[in-house]
Amino acid sequence: MWLIFSTLMTTMTILTITLENCTEGEMGAQNWTVAEAKAKFSEIIDRAMAEGPQTITRNGRTAAVVVGAEEWKRKTERVGTLADFFARSPLRDSGLKLRRSKDHPRKIEL
Repeated sequence: MWLIFSTLMTTMTILTITLENCTEGEMGAQNWTVAEAKAKFSEIIDRAMAEGPQTITRNGRTAAVVVGAEEWKRKTERVGTLADFFARSPLRDSGLKLRRSKDHPRKIEL
């Protein structure tokens, strides 16, 4: 569960950074106020699918970003398994030796 959440948060962060570093003309991004978004929601969806992410602002600050389903799927698609991730680790062939402690666990009172 944590891996899925972590991957999703990483993807959202990358998408946010990408949008912050773009000018309005790049990626077809356009800013919409919440009132405009309510009135033109279908147009926002159409533009998100055709032109790229559409930013919705509230009180002059970014509140949400609408992206097309294909782009969302591409950005959030899992690449490989957890086993693949560990197999690609730079520590795999580093010669690092970890020893498990043979001490008994501490005693606790219940």
